[in-house]
Amino acid sequence: MTGAIVQSSLAITLIGGGPVALRDLRACVARSDRVVAADGGAQAALRAGVMPDAVVGDLDSLGPAARARLAGRLHPVAEQDSTDLDKALRAIDAPLILGLGFLGGRVDHTFAALRSLAEDRRALLLIGRRDVALHLSRPIALELAVGDRVSLCPMGPVRGRAMGLRWPINDLDFQPMGPIGTSNAALDRRVTLDFDGPGMILIVPRRRLGALIRAVSNWAR
Repeated sequence: MTGAIVQSSLAITLIGGGPVALRDLRACVARSDRVVAADGGAQAALRAGVMPDAVVGDLDSLGPAARARLAGRLHPVAEQDSTDLDKALRAIDAPLILGLGFLGGRVDHTFAALRSLAEDRRALLLIGRRDVALHLSRPIALELAVGDRVSLCPMGPVRGRAMGLRWPINDLDFQPMGPIGTSNAALDRRVTLDFDGPGMILIVPRRRLGALIRAVSNWAR
């Protein structure tokens, strides 16, 4: 991405200001070589003993003490027409982005994060305490356990095909105010999904984070 503030050839952990589990932060940092905080996410990083490489946002959630510790790493973006997640996404470039602190907090913040996810075409995973969300901008093959929850939440009209799901989706016209696919389940250990266009959000249990990372590992190739 031209003009990116932080670049990585491996992965970037992106931390927001919402709930962040320490085990998730450690798991993501272990898979990344750079850490970026979206505004108040810097506080969560510092509390966990992680020094972010950069902090991006309007920075209205950072107090004087945090600003002093983060001197030289702050990248303020003053405009108020986008969220801190949007600002941070514009500032980073990596084949894999692991986003923490954007799900499971305020409902309006979660909705805005899912909208941002649906607008992005990269391998961007938003990780909550119970779930992992991914925009299915490309076909995907997942290794899951039989019975794993597989939810499909359209952010726009979209059709697709799947193999390995308990309830077929091949004849459905998904749309936000029409048919959606929450609480489907894996019927086989291998689940494949392919949609005709952008807009479908896949949500699987947090314990399948590793499987989801493996599944998107070839998207940037």
